[in-house]
Amino acid sequence: MKKGYINGKIFTSDMDNKFVEGFLVKKGKIIKVGNKEDIKYMADEVVDLHGKTVIPGFVDAHMHPLMLADYSKQIACLPPKINSIKDLISTISEAAEEIEQGEWIVGWGYDEGKYEERRFPDRYDLDKAAPSNPVLLVRSCEHIRCVNSKALEIAGITKNTEDPPGGKIGRDENGEPNGILMENARNLVIPFMPEKTEQDRIDALVDLGNLLTSQGIVAVTDMGNLHPGGNYNLYKEAATKGFMQRVSLYYMWDYFMDDSDFRITGDLSSFNENIRIAGIKLIGDGSISGQTAWLEKPYLNTDNYGIPVYSDESMEKAITFAKENNCQISVHAMGGRAIDRAIDRFYNEDGFQYIDTQSVNVEGTEHKSKENLVHRKIAVPRLRLEHLTEPGVNAMEKAAEKGFAFVCQPIFAYCEIETYLKNLGKDRIKGLYPFKSILDSGVKMCFSTDAPATSWAVPSDPFSNMKSAVTKYAYEGTDIGQEQRIDIETAIRLYTKEAAEISGFPELGMIKGGYEAGFIVLSEDIFGIDPMRIDEVNVEETYIKGEKIYSIK
Repeated sequence: MKKGYINGKIFTSDMDNKFVEGFLVKKGKIIKVGNKEDIKYMADEVVDLHGKTVIPGFVDAHMHPLMLADYSKQIACLPPKINSIKDLISTISEAAEEIEQGEWIVGWGYDEGKYEERRFPDRYDLDKAAPSNPVLLVRSCEHIRCVNSKALEIAGITKNTEDPPGGKIGRDENGEPNGILMENARNLVIPFMPEKTEQDRIDALVDLGNLLTSQGIVAVTDMGNLHPGGNYNLYKEAATKGFMQRVSLYYMWDYFMDDSDFRITGDLSSFNENIRIAGIKLIGDGSISGQTAWLEKPYLNTDNYGIPVYSDESMEKAITFAKENNCQISVHAMGGRAIDRAIDRFYNEDGFQYIDTQSVNVEGTEHKSKENLVHRKIAVPRLRLEHLTEPGVNAMEKAAEKGFAFVCQPIFAYCEIETYLKNLGKDRIKGLYPFKSILDSGVKMCFSTDAPATSWAVPSDPFSNMKSAVTKYAYEGTDIGQEQRIDIETAIRLYTKEAAEISGFPELGMIKGGYEAGFIVLSEDIFGIDPMRIDEVNVEETYIKGEKIYSIK
């Protein structure tokens, strides 16, 4: 059965053939694009798109789906419900009344820039809310956690506890821990928290998959846990229960670098499987909003440059492992110093450019003869850098030369503008996330959300993310760099074709012969509307492998 789709505004993300009149799908593959008369003639069934805009399905190249799924069951420390520390205390107090003494209370997404008090909550605030229950809140950036006195007691963190390497324990004027745990110090409490059951996590993941399909997301990357372990088997099981997105996983190197038995074998990293382990991830620094990103110039009105996190030993072991296992390395590098540290080290590594992978055979026409099979070699960047708030010219030139990839999140400055202004100032933020300069320098780049590590109510939403890149205004109107705007066609390409290639999804990202039929139908013409309205566009239908798996109707 060949199904043809015609009479829509069809954007392919193929820059050699950006808009087409129609396309033909068979057995989950796009077997032809072209004019609508040819498609109608070849199709067994024709779908009239009635003028709707169609684009490839989104690929979120950097997010934390299991965290996002887990957070749906926790306290959301965000507006519109929580707008102050006072609101936060009240909400936690209500939660404490519903549970037994000693049970943990967990929340996510707090952003002091959005609170009336314009400061971090600390142990003393949380003690007022729940003195008899351990409390842990995760900041929106994921790099800082706040706990109360009960949690500090359980974890054995005292005035005499030293800062761990790559981390910092916040302290009050008397040197006592104030409950604010930054970077590697955030992990000191985790071993004492109750574990979710495997079935709980699988069920939450399946529920999240339904949200993602409603947002037009057909593939995701899981960028690693903030606790030991990996998620491969969880996704495998979730897929049997209805999770339909393709997944590339990156394992946190800190938890595996001393495990001599850890390997990423061919069966785990296969590019032909829905779920694959793509590589390992190192944390190079922290976040702008938490003042832990490692910058070239200090934060506004301070002598603080941020925190470097991974050790040289960890990096060297990671490079050896990546070569032996033929996998990617992902490096979280927000600030200029963290970016330069990673790029300078990899730049001098011979042959550290692209992973050589097997050819993928995909059917490019409706005929099945051997001659009509397309043999497409997959070239995946060996090194991908995440976030890149202030990449320098030298870093961009070296990355372009070597084929390193930049994975950026426009949503950060858009939704965290209050803390960005406080920490960097209005002039400096105009130079953040220089998307146009990155592309002009020839660097391979894509977009993603880092959900849930953003202070945004629906952190995985692609449309607010693209609006930020296209308009370069924050959600409340602050100019965040008009000279670095990109057009909507480019934004979609970075969210589809480029994201798929960087993350190792060879059959996704374009509406083109031989590619998987993963595409979405939009509520409006995203190419014709005022860019300030991009976030008002909705997904009306989502298709994965040619099957309609979501419809707004």
